[in-house]
Amino acid sequence: MTNLPPPNAKGIPTLLVGVDFGHPHFDDKLEELGLLAQTAGLNPVARVTCKRRAPDAALFIGSGKADEIKELALQLGVQEILFDQSLSPAQQRNLERHLELPVNDRTLLILEIFGQRARSHEGKLQVELARLQYLSTRLVRRWSHLERQSGGIGMRGGPGETQIELDRRMIGDNIKRIKERLSKVKRQRQTQRRQRERRDAFNISLVGYTNAGKSTLFNALVKARAYAADQLFATLDTTTRQLYLGEVGRMVSLSDTVGFIRDLPHGLIDAFQATLQEAVDADLLLHVVDFSSPDHVEQIAQVQRVLAEIGASDIPQILVFNKIDAVSADAQPGVLQDTYDLEGMQTPRVFISAQQGAGLSAVRQLLVEQVKASKLSSGPDAHFPEGREDAP
Repeated sequence: MTNLPPPNAKGIPTLLVGVDFGHPHFDDKLEELGLLAQTAGLNPVARVTCKRRAPDAALFIGSGKADEIKELALQLGVQEILFDQSLSPAQQRNLERHLELPVNDRTLLILEIFGQRARSHEGKLQVELARLQYLSTRLVRRWSHLERQSGGIGMRGGPGETQIELDRRMIGDNIKRIKERLSKVKRQRQTQRRQRERRDAFNISLVGYTNAGKSTLFNALVKARAYAADQLFATLDTTTRQLYLGEVGRMVSLSDTVGFIRDLPHGLIDAFQATLQEAVDADLLLHVVDFSSPDHVEQIAQVQRVLAEIGASDIPQILVFNKIDAVSADAQPGVLQDTYDLEGMQTPRVFISAQQGAGLSAVRQLLVEQVKASKLSSGPDAHFPEGREDAP
C-alpha cells in the first residue's frame, strides 16, 4: 500500500486497487488509474496492489485482502473503492456488501469521464448508450425495492411485474431509442463522406492514446480552435477542417478523433462507431504518440489493437512522436525524422512539439508525399478557396 499525496484535497476520498494476474505491462503504481480518477473529480488518497493467479469468483481479490482494504479505508476516511480492472456485477455487489462502501471499476470510471466531457448531441448520445448498456448488466439484486408492482391505472408496471423487470424494460426501451437516433446521425455522416468522395478528397484522421496531443497538433496544422488541454479525454467529439498543401496545390480533410486508452470498454467502442468511422474511412492516419511518456511503446500497441478492432489496421500511418520539449536532454532523438518498425512495417516517423510548433514543417512535408503517392493531387478541389484562415 502506498499513500498518494493528491494535488489538492478536493473530490471524494478514493482508494485505488489493482490486481496483478501476471499479464504484461501491469501498472503496479496505478498511475493511469489515478489520473483517470482525478479527471473524474475523485481524490485518490492511497493505492493497494496484490498478486493473484486468477480472480476470486465472489470478491475478485479474496476475503483476506478485502478485509485489509476495509480496515485501511476506515483509517483513511475513504468514501469509495476503485478497481483498475473490470468487475462482474456479482463481484461488485459482494464487494460493496463486504466493504460497506461504494465500489466501482475502470469501465464505469471511463464512462463517467466520457459523460462529463461529451459536448455535441452525438457525443452525448454515444456516452448515454454505453452507460445504459453497462447498467443493464448490473440490475440483478442491485435493488432493495424488488417488491412486485401492482397492475392498474396509474401504475408503470404490468400485473405482477417486479421492479427489476420494469427497470430492465425501461433501460431496453431507452437503448433502442438512442440506437435509432444514432443511426440517423450515422446516415448523416455517411452523406457527408460521400460528398467528400465525390470531391475526390484526401482524408486524414488523427489517432492516438488519450492526452498524446492530437488536438494541439490539429490546432497547429489548421489554425482551428478545438479544445485542447493536458488531461485525459479532453475532447470526445470529432472535428474536421480543411488543410491546404501548397506543394500539391490541393486541400485535404483533417479530422481530430477521440483518444484511445488501455482496456477501453467494448461498449464505448461500439457506441462510438459513428465517431471512429472517421478513422476507418481515412486515406491516412496521423498516429500521435506522447514521446515523453515512459509507456509510449505500450500505448502505441494499445492504439494498434483498437484500430484492428474497428477495421482500420491496414490504413497507411505516419507516426508523430510529440512532446519532445518535455523530454530530458539525454533522451532527445538523434534524428528528427526516420522510420519505425510498426508491426513489421517500416513506418515514417517524425519527432515534434505541437505545443511549441517544432517539426510541423516536417509533418506537412510527409503529408505532401503521401498525397502525391495517392495520385490524387489533380483532384477537382485543387484550388484554394479564398478566405480560409489556414491559407499560406
